[in-house]
Amino acid sequence: MHHFVEIRFPDSIAYGSSGGPCYSTDVITMNNGYEQRNINWMQARARYNVAGGVKTKAELDELIAFFRARQGRAIGFRYKDFSDYKAVGQDLKKLDDYNFQLVKNYISGSVVSTRIITKPVAGTVVIYVDGVLEHNFNIDVTCGLITLKSIPLKSVSADFEFDVPVRFDTDKLSTVLDNYGSYSWQEIALVEVM
Repeated sequence: MHHFVEIRFPDSIAYGSSGGPCYSTDVITMNNGYEQRNINWMQARARYNVAGGVKTKAELDELIAFFRARQGRAIGFRYKDFSDYKAVGQDLKKLDDYNFQLVKNYISGSVVSTRIITKPVAGTVVIYVDGVLEHNFNIDVTCGLITLKSIPLKSVSADFEFDVPVRFDTDKLSTVLDNYGSYSWQEIALVEVM
């Protein structure tokens, strides 16, 4: 059973975190020195370390409560990646005449990597149909689905903010007491859920 809550990890802690997109590639070096690279994932999966984001006792208390409420790795949640949370002028993926999926396209030269956006932030989505601002649409902020009331002639695009669906990548929150009232961690990992 898929467990996920539409609650965002505390922004004050996320702001001091590190991380970003990760891929899985097996690299085998042959006897002649050449490499064979095997791509395991076609899409990136983000990983974050939120340990550096805890700066106050209040944030520590908030993190512990949030971790307990999510039962470690059991329950997923939203996370704001401050390095990548906005999209502007993105052409949406057409599912049928009325339904479109939010996406963000990353362009490097002639290569376009398309990321499916499943957790848009409510109140930030602006839709353009054939280049004109559209007000008559529905959005499902739990999966990023846009439903239009009429069929567009050409294109549908959007500006929006989004969160990343993640879970803790540990069932154990271990703190180290450095000094009286001072705590630290090596890592508190979050991993994107697909």
